[in-house]
Amino acid sequence: MTTAETKDGLGAILKQIKGQKHPPVHLWNPEFCGDLDMRIARDGTWFYLGSPIGRKPLVKLFSGVIRLDDDGKYYLVTPVEKIGITVDDAPFVAVEMFIEGEGRDRVVSFRTNVDDFVILDKEHPFRLEIDPDTKEPSPYVRIRTNLDALINRPVFYDLVNLAEEERIDGKDRFGFWSSGQFFELGLMNDIFDE
Repeated sequence: MTTAETKDGLGAILKQIKGQKHPPVHLWNPEFCGDLDMRIARDGTWFYLGSPIGRKPLVKLFSGVIRLDDDGKYYLVTPVEKIGITVDDAPFVAVEMFIEGEGRDRVVSFRTNVDDFVILDKEHPFRLEIDPDTKEPSPYVRIRTNLDALINRPVFYDLVNLAEEERIDGKDRFGFWSSGQFFELGLMNDIFDE
């Protein structure tokens, strides 16, 4: 199941979010120790020395200390080490969506492949990138400081099903509401232009 109505309401999601504890990697400034042969594939699979890491608790541990720096590179950071890793697209994948409410009162939240929860809002916005060559959409949601999750295809299709037309700034826009914010998928003329 990729999308669900929240069974216990928004309170259950908020409880999950409140329970998430991540180290303060943004406060740590250790020396760079070099690169590690570790890669996060576009589908969220973590690899070490070319082999997938099959232990989810280990992946969750690593995912808690990942940071994207101003140089555009991803690092695993501890108070004493900063190690470069490769990320093919985004470090997380949104694999499940929860919906509560409708229209402007709707709240959309996501669960990632490492069981982080986030509510789509002003601090955790949605963005959509379109590949200029293939016209393939890549949808993202901000998970935490500088770190995004690629929204997987089935969840994105469910998200698009929520979309409606809104007239904003004199233009007809196509998008959806969450947490009082309108997140745009595109201008109506661009989407339906033949």
